[in-house]
Amino acid sequence: MWQRGAVTESAPLDVDLALLGGGGAASLLLAALDRHGVRDLRIAVVDPVRRRGQDRTWAFWGHPDSDLDPLLSASWQQVEVATPTRRRVLDLAPLRYAMLRSGPVYDRAAEAERRLGATRIVAPAESVTDDGTRVVVRTGAGPVVRADWVLDSRPRPPARPGRTTWLQHFRGWWLEADQPVFDPARAVLMDFRTPQPARGVSFGYVLPVSDRYALVEYTEFSPGLLTDAGYDTALAGYRDLLGLDPTGLRIREVENGVIPMTDAPFPARPSARVVRLGTAGGATRPSTGFTFSAMYRQADQVARALAAGRPPVPLPAYPRRHRWMDAVALRALDRGGVGGREFFDRLFDRNPAERVLRFLDGVTSPAEEVAVMNSTRLLPMIAATAGDAAHRVRARLGPTRPAPTIPAAVVGPTPPGAAPDGGTLPG
Repeated sequence: MWQRGAVTESAPLDVDLALLGGGGAASLLLAALDRHGVRDLRIAVVDPVRRRGQDRTWAFWGHPDSDLDPLLSASWQQVEVATPTRRRVLDLAPLRYAMLRSGPVYDRAAEAERRLGATRIVAPAESVTDDGTRVVVRTGAGPVVRADWVLDSRPRPPARPGRTTWLQHFRGWWLEADQPVFDPARAVLMDFRTPQPARGVSFGYVLPVSDRYALVEYTEFSPGLLTDAGYDTALAGYRDLLGLDPTGLRIREVENGVIPMTDAPFPARPSARVVRLGTAGGATRPSTGFTFSAMYRQADQVARALAAGRPPVPLPAYPRRHRWMDAVALRALDRGGVGGREFFDRLFDRNPAERVLRFLDGVTSPAEEVAVMNSTRLLPMIAATAGDAAHRVRARLGPTRPAPTIPAAVVGPTPPGAAPDGGTLPG
């Protein structure tokens, strides 16, 4: 399927900009192009699915009064971080933690697409060929697109294997309660009282929209996925840990997801005129899986560049020194040098919450990063640094291995009364 004019194989669609994929990254980009007054560009959106409704949830932190405020489901200036020995309440000022569901994002993108006069091709992009001056995109059951630039937000594997590869995988229940049981003024950011896996770290979190409605989620950072029954058992255990009576609760929606946590490279510029965005463009923070803030920055930078007549190439999602620190932290966690629960507890215990959150977003100064790294246990980090350096040398000398694929989320049967499964991205 395709729209706006009779375009055929013999009469390709010529555009200035082609967006491949229509999920969060592309939706944020369309809204940014509209917000920055980008006009008179011929734009095509190539995606086999028309995105609408609540198929995922993003949680992120930032300053209040951003252009996203009208779209938010909830926000909090206080959050909890809990361990088996204590519960810590953090004041995030001047930041706030916010929850954004996909429906309003898709609606805003659809309106922006209309205002921009974009052509939508409801078909997959089957091949992308860049000759250095133009990019040819061949679509299944749709026209050939010739573009000056292609912005590709489709999921892609890394270019080569990482030294460490974990997954952030999770399941969340949107719970509706008969009685007030949630505190809408405070979110639970990380609750490490959950049983810990043999290799990795687990935590729960609670994002309340009201005193009777909240997203309750179980998350693991570990090398492998659970079974469908394993996620439900873990979530039920966390619900009970929170003291919630299951007889007074209804599961309205279920959300599942898997996010890569790896120091493997995701090239943001695979060719001269193709730019990748979102996770494929390096927006996912390897040590935490957080993605949204970097994805939003990418969209804003691309829109500003196009508005100024510059190439639509964003800055790297994270500084190179952050990618190195992530590789070291992942290695220390993977080899057991530090425990995940201890690692995050020490970060929040020994730094202002605002510094930790900005560090996780990749926007701290080198001096602040030294303070954050001094919060961790020194000897295991030195050992991880040495091991990472040795592994880099061996990787250069050894044969290239295929990069691992990121598995799909484990999705089970929808509980009675619940909406279809979607995906929750906590960053």
